[in-house]
Amino acid sequence: MEAISYLFPYGLEWLNMLLRWLHIITGIAWIGASFYFVWLDNSIRPPAPGSELAKKGVMGELWAVHGGGFYNPQKYLVAPAELPKELHWFKWEAYSTWLSGFALLTVAYYLNAQAMMIDRTVADLTAWQSVGVGLGSLVAGWIVYDLLCRSPLGRHDLWFGVVVFLLLVGAAYALTHLLSGRAAYIHVGAIIGTIMVANVAMLIIPGQRRMVAAMRAGGKPDPIHGIRAKQRSVHNNYFTLPVLFIMISNHYAMTYRHAQAWLVLALIMASGVFIRHFFNLRHKGRVEWRYPAIGIALLLAVAVMIAPPRPAAVARASDPAAQFARVKAIVDQRCVSCHSAHPTQPGFATAPAGIVFDTPEQVTRQAAAIHKQAVELKVMPIGNLTNMTEGERAELAAWVAAGAR
Repeated sequence: MEAISYLFPYGLEWLNMLLRWLHIITGIAWIGASFYFVWLDNSIRPPAPGSELAKKGVMGELWAVHGGGFYNPQKYLVAPAELPKELHWFKWEAYSTWLSGFALLTVAYYLNAQAMMIDRTVADLTAWQSVGVGLGSLVAGWIVYDLLCRSPLGRHDLWFGVVVFLLLVGAAYALTHLLSGRAAYIHVGAIIGTIMVANVAMLIIPGQRRMVAAMRAGGKPDPIHGIRAKQRSVHNNYFTLPVLFIMISNHYAMTYRHAQAWLVLALIMASGVFIRHFFNLRHKGRVEWRYPAIGIALLLAVAVMIAPPRPAAVARASDPAAQFARVKAIVDQRCVSCHSAHPTQPGFATAPAGIVFDTPEQVTRQAAAIHKQAVELKVMPIGNLTNMTEGERAELAAWVAAGAR
């Protein structure tokens, strides 16, 4: 039994690492394909009227060179006159990204919900309640988005985009008032990722299957399937930069630990949409510098908004040894259960980020990190599992300000 209690968190850590690696690989493949095909759609040019390509039903083509070879992709208005024997489907990149991401969400958050999902200063939830909130947000996000797409609003791209963006901001606001900031951000990203993969699985691929089936039956494909698939594909393209930021956000507590973390996320997501729009227009031959300028301005506004306050001057302690003894006692009581060569906190096989506080020298060496994580951002202890008080954080701040001796 003791061996199992030791090996289980160690095995989870390995699983976490491998799933994260897989998620990044498949995400690169999926988002790379999305970027390429949106670029391709925006870059193809119509063939000359009356040309052989025009007679074949080609709506656009382009020539490209890559890797020492020349490529000539062509797009048909609806479908070619004859279905080719081999047809590549772009679907497993999307499916693999979502499946690996959901597995990672389960391992990193749901199986360790007490530490990763709950912040008692935000909402006093049980582990199961926090997991329920997370899973419910994914289901609700897709249902609301899909209904909007099918409503009359779905025919108006600009207003549809505004409404969906505001709904995501609303989800961010609600989640940051129910879950820890880190978990809230990840679940906004998971909502977007679920919408993106459901677009592929429920609209894009089924529509393409119907078009292929119609051709194999000797009929003409209904262009509505292509129109719907194109709409959802464009939506996915605009989701990419926000979801990519959220994938890396867990490394930057200054964003998700801010008092208005939902607003920080909203501004960063908006900047990603404006920057993505610039590139989409650029592929069509339009260079609109106002869009990246707006995106950069939003990022600068966030940087100013979340800048830490200037630390107040603190008088040096009259007895540095006594001050450090008190600091070491706080670290031992509140931090060492995770940050140790042999963590005792359930769910942790190794110290987070490899930082340990077993000796006085290790504590002193990490003074800046302690101040950043426990005093400025208040992100440590994770979920404040060990109940560090504001007074103890103030004592750590005074120690660092006095020279961390």
